[in-house]
Order: sequence, then structure tokens, then C-alpha cells
Amino acid sequence: MKLARDTWLVYQRQLLLMARSPAWLAVGLLQPLCYLLLFAPLLTSALAASGAHSTADAYRIYVPGLLSALAVMGGLFTGFTLLGELHAGIIERSRVTPVSRVALLLGRALRETTALLVQSLLIAVLAIPFGLTVGFTDLLLAMALLALMALMASSVSYGLALLVPTDAALGPVVNTIAQPLALLSGTLLPIALAPAWLRTAASWNPCYWGVEGMRALFAGHLDAPEVWRGLLLTGLMTVLAVAWAARLFARRIR
Repeated sequence: MKLARDTWLVYQRQLLLMARSPAWLAVGLLQPLCYLLLFAPLLTSALAASGAHSTADAYRIYVPGLLSALAVMGGLFTGFTLLGELHAGIIERSRVTPVSRVALLLGRALRETTALLVQSLLIAVLAIPFGLTVGFTDLLLAMALLALMALMASSVSYGLALLVPTDAALGPVVNTIAQPLALLSGTLLPIALAPAWLRTAASWNPCYWGVEGMRALFAGHLDAPEVWRGLLLTGLMTVLAVAWAARLFARRIR
């Protein structure tokens, strides 16, 4: 009970700080919008093998991948925010409070997840004029899956920030992890278009199952096995990531 209350307090505080700097929304939307407006229209012919026979079909395949990439890539780079707070002494000052050390981590991770969901909903709305359609229930489940992916990536990033406590070292480490995760999850193009050995390698990537579940939901296939497999595996990986990062945070921040 105390952990939930402390997490809520930290989360509220982090949301207030984020609301005072609304520029994050414009910055976070700029690159995804460039891909949405300048890259997705080129995919109609490229995605014909995956069932895209119109621009609307291409957006139904591409937008879930774009949102998944935003969750994974954006989440993995949130550790730099924690590093900044560590160097500025913000975390140090929090140690004198009775707030749970785990709540200090979870509250920040949930803030990043909330920011990602706001950006994702805006991107989905902006894709509607291009023909994107998705059912309300499908969208809710897609956002839940996206939240799990963002929470998992943010937790891993926070753990890495505690293990590699310098900006110069953390950058290469995050890039080394993020690049194969993104390429093997099929965010830009479906892995179904890849050769057999690449599809086999992708099946070991937890982010791949999340992307597949997102695409099935945006296609309106609520009962597809990819949906529940993606939710189950992503949920399991999120629990493990949060537990690892929280344990590390509690040990390092005493």
C-alpha cells in the first residue's frame, strides 16, 4: 500500500514538472510526424506482399510499427534523464524523504509511459486523414500493449543508467541495445518480408511480439493469437525489467 501511495506521489510530481515544459510534446512529435508524412506514403507498393493494396492499408501496417519504435527507442533513452537528476543531486535530496526508493523509479517510469501514450494517440489521430481506421477496443488494447513496451524499455534504461553512470558511456551502450531490437522487431517493415533466418532471429526478440500484436490490433483482428501472445510476453518482460531496475535502484540509492 505504501509503495502504491509513494509511486502515485512521485508520478504526480513528475507530471507537474513535465506540464511546465510543454516543448517536450512538439519535440517528441517532430520525428514521428516526419516518418508518418514523408515515409509511410512510399510503402504502398513495398508492402503489397503484406496485404497493403492502398495507402490506408500501408498506414495500418506502418503506424503500429512506428508507435512501437517510439516506445522502445524513446524508452531506452530515458536513462539520460535519470543521469541528469543524479548529477544535479535531485535523487540525493530525495533520499532524506520517507518515500520508497522503488517508488522514485516507478513514478519516473510511469511519467515516461504517459508521455509516450499522449504522443502515440496524437500520431494515430493525425494518421486518420490518410485512411487509418481502428476500433475503439482495438485501440485501447494497443495502447495497453504500447504502455507495457514503454515501461519495459524505460525500466531497462534506468537500470543501465545506474550501471553506466556517465553520458559518454551510456550512449554507446543504449545504441548497441536499441539498434538490433528495433531492426529485429519489424518496426519499419514487417519481418514477414525477411528471409527465414531473420524471421527465426526475430522470434527471440520480445519487442517483435509486441509489434506483431500491435499490427493485429490495428488490423481489427482482436482474437488473433499475436495479440494475446504479445500481451503475455511483453507483460512478462515488463515485470522482469521493472523488478531488475527497482532492485538495482533500491541498492544504489540508499
